Parts: sequence; structure tokens; C-alpha cells
Amino acid sequence: MKVLVIFGTRPEAIKLFPVVRALAATPGLSVRTCVTAQHRGLLDQVLAIADLVPDIDLDIMEPGQTLDRLTARLLTGLGEVMDAERPDMVLVQGDTATAMAGALAGYYRKIPVAHVEAGLRSGDIYHPWPEEVNRRIVAPIAALHFAPTETAAAALRAETIRPDTIHMTGNTVIDALHWTRERVAADPGLAAGLDAIAARFAGKRLILVTTHRRENFGDGMGQIARAIGRIAERDDVAILFPVHPNPNVVSVMDAILGDRANVARIEPLDYPHFVRALGMADIVLTDSGGVQEEAPALGKPVLVMRETTERPEGVAAGTAKLVGSGEDRIVSEIFTLLDDNAAYAAMAHAHNPYGDGHAAARIAGIIAHAVGR
Repeated sequence: MKVLVIFGTRPEAIKLFPVVRALAATPGLSVRTCVTAQHRGLLDQVLAIADLVPDIDLDIMEPGQTLDRLTARLLTGLGEVMDAERPDMVLVQGDTATAMAGALAGYYRKIPVAHVEAGLRSGDIYHPWPEEVNRRIVAPIAALHFAPTETAAAALRAETIRPDTIHMTGNTVIDALHWTRERVAADPGLAAGLDAIAARFAGKRLILVTTHRRENFGDGMGQIARAIGRIAERDDVAILFPVHPNPNVVSVMDAILGDRANVARIEPLDYPHFVRALGMADIVLTDSGGVQEEAPALGKPVLVMRETTERPEGVAAGTAKLVGSGEDRIVSEIFTLLDDNAAYAAMAHAHNPYGDGHAAARIAGIIAHAVGR
């Protein structure tokens, strides 16, 4: 029985490579992988560390392409792949345009769709945009829903998704994180590119920053940049900032931050280096979705620069806190964690709600049962 696994961005690749490995090790399943390369360079970094060579590469990325052009090219390209491959099941992950178009192309051909990381909801179709609508489109199409948490499973049930198609598995990003951390521990050279920064900032409290969300482009990104500048004025703090290549991020950071002694603005990190950076950090400041899941697994407090999150479990557990993108609020919350030991400990020691690192094996077993049936 053939399962076609489709992905196109770095986060999808990180969260799916453990699933591909688990499916490939499952008797009775034939696994084919198709990448759309919605994010070319960032995707290739993950493929390299995971030793994963895609069977099909659509290489769909174009500079500056609009969402509608991207969606149209994904839908037709993935449709042609399915016509040629004739899979028994299509598997997509998360909330990207690739996931949405992959599910829709499968539906047009009446091929069952399995959705990894199903049921995440912010309740606002413009935050995050366009991801919130992408995942809502996948939900009524999918035949199997792999919810990472009970909160996600409950959201699907509230949308009248059949309960017997919903499976709570944990999040596969925890599988990927533990696997990669073990690889780096066994071979430190995989993340040796951070040695100089570790030496440069020795003895300082390190804040890891990531920001790239569309809803923060413009004034929000400017406020984030000014907040980083104010935080970096403290002598006891250093900031590690892998800057997303999007011009809406780079241009603002260049104009407002410039060069500062306590800020290391570096190129985007491959996954082994990012896992090491998480381990080095004292606090994580992010507007990313996946980082909200990864950081708590290593006991790192996460301040989320968004007004809403589709991952409320971390907020409820106390591992994450929504702080928005306002300059003053970001600075205040960071300073609280730096100066209040009790506040820091409460977040650092909170329970991680996102799983135990065995989600991929559960997903493979459920798919094998479903496809065989």
C-alpha cells in the first residue's frame, strides 16, 4: 500500500522526517515523498540532516510570488504527481499552502488524506494568516486527523469531525528535536558553527529571537526591532537572532538595529544549529508556531510576539506567554524573566504539553491499520 508524503517548507520537513522514517519501517507500507520546495533553501537544510532524499521535487518556489499564484501552481503540480503515483493515501502536515493544496488535490481524486498536526485553531482567520484558513480547509477533507493534544482533538470534535477519525498522538516536532539533539551530542561538529558565539557571549543571559510572521510586517516588525535594541542595552544580556531572509524582516532590522555589540544577527540556522541554540538560550522570544512547542521540551520560557496562538496548550501550561508585538510590552516581559527568579522558574519548570517523542510511531501504526483495512 502506497503512502504519498507531501511537504514543502522547513517546519513541515522537521515535523515529517520522523514520520517518513517510521512509515518506511512499517511492514506493508510503501512510502513516496514529494517536496514542493515552497521554501527551497530552508527545506534543503533539513533534508540534509535527516538524510532524506525526496522521490519527487516540484521546485515550485519563485521570488515574490503571490499566494494565489503559489496555490494554483501547487494544486496543479501536486495533482499531476498524484495522477502519476496513484497513492492509496496522501499525508500532509500542518497549515501551509502545500498542505492545503495537497489535501485538495487528494480530495479531487478521492484519495484518503491523513493530516499530521490537525486541530490547531486560533479562532481568528487573519491570525496567523493565511495558515488558520489553510488548516480549516484540510479538516473536512481529511480521513485521519493526528491531533497533537487533547485541546486540538476537542477543536476538531467541535467542528463535527467524526471522533473515530481523530487520534491524539503528541507532536512529531518533539520526536525530531530529541533525535537531532542526540545526533548533535554524538557529533558536536554538526553544530560547531555556534562555537564562536558561545565564547563571545559566555557569562551573559542569552535570548534567542525568531520573527517572520506576515501579521507582524510593517509597524509590528519595527516595534520588535526597537524592543530588541532596548533589551540589548543591558550588560548582562546577549541576543542571538537568526534573521529570516524575507525582505520585510531584513530591511527593518538593518534600519533600526544596525550593528550592536550584544546582538548577533546571523543567517538562518540549519536544524542542528537551531537545536543547539535552543539549548544555549535562557529565554526564547518568537512569533513562530513550532518554536512554541520545541522550547518547552528543553525547559525554556517562551514569549510569543502574537495576539493569538493556535497552540494555547503552552499558554495554559505556563510554558509560553502571549506578549504581542508592542515594544514596551516585549521589553517589560523580558526584564521580568531576567530579574524575577520565581517568574522565570515558573515558566521553565512548567509541564510540556506537546508529547513524549513517540508521535511518529503512533502515526505509522494508525496509518498501517487504516490502509490495510
